[in-house]
Amino acid sequence: MILLIQYTLVFTSVLMLVALGGCFSEHSGVINIGLEGIMVFGALGGALVMSSLPAGSSAFIIVLLSILAAMVMGIIYSLLLAVASINFKADQTLVGTAMNLLGTAGATVIVKAINTAANPNNPSATVQYISARKAFLLVNGYEFNWFMPLALCLLILAYVILYKTRFGLRLMSCGEHPQAAASVGINVYKMRYAGVLISGLLGGLGGLVYITAGVSEWKFENGVAGFGFLALAVMIFGGWKPFRIALAALLFGFFRALSNVYTGFDLLSRLNLPSTIYNMLPYIISLIVLIFFSKNSAAPKAEGIPYDQGSR
Repeated sequence: MILLIQYTLVFTSVLMLVALGGCFSEHSGVINIGLEGIMVFGALGGALVMSSLPAGSSAFIIVLLSILAAMVMGIIYSLLLAVASINFKADQTLVGTAMNLLGTAGATVIVKAINTAANPNNPSATVQYISARKAFLLVNGYEFNWFMPLALCLLILAYVILYKTRFGLRLMSCGEHPQAAASVGINVYKMRYAGVLISGLLGGLGGLVYITAGVSEWKFENGVAGFGFLALAVMIFGGWKPFRIALAALLFGFFRALSNVYTGFDLLSRLNLPSTIYNMLPYIISLIVLIFFSKNSAAPKAEGIPYDQGSR
């Protein structure tokens, strides 16, 4: 049971952070399908920092620099979506899909290039950062780590920013009626850039949480196992509202955790179902949720629609 709680909290943290990132982007009016690719590049930044720090570095330095690297990489990668969809008015769904494909492939190529330079005889697409993962543990011997309270703090901060600040209200106005927002002096382009970059920051951080707490060993060829798409389902199920997103993330995180620890439960073990069934559970649940809730979800009215100053 303790193991189930640990994994549930870990996966909830990942899904909540990434879904909140998507929430900021879509409230600004930009659909961010590329969360999967952003997570991969955020994880890449954190992993490279952890592997390059000298042995014996303090836990605080490891955690701080890894988090900063993951967020910066997520922001940089999200610029692809921002430039293409805001400046060039490209189809946001196609750009996001391309980012997902490019993310895993690009990270694999980068790591292999680094490993080839270091060891030409074994250019594998892995980064040796396993020992540095211990710095993120909040309680030794358990998978409770610093990201869990951090995710909770960011959830509260996201709510305050969106609903209690001028910036958040302006951001949401750009996703509801950008022409009306522009008529009162709001720079829609800047607000949409801000929304996409915040999604990159949170998505990159979510990728770091995934590789440091969600999996025991991460290979770049495997990406992030569809967590970016699960986060989109969490965001839609949560109705683009932070606290509802947190509850949805908890539900999805629980089902994802079951696939990791099902062998420890007598009732589940007696069913004699293949492990692949439990691995498929969160994705099946996400499809069911989207079927029943996507039609009634109150998405921002102008999401996915390129902003044109001349239109009314």
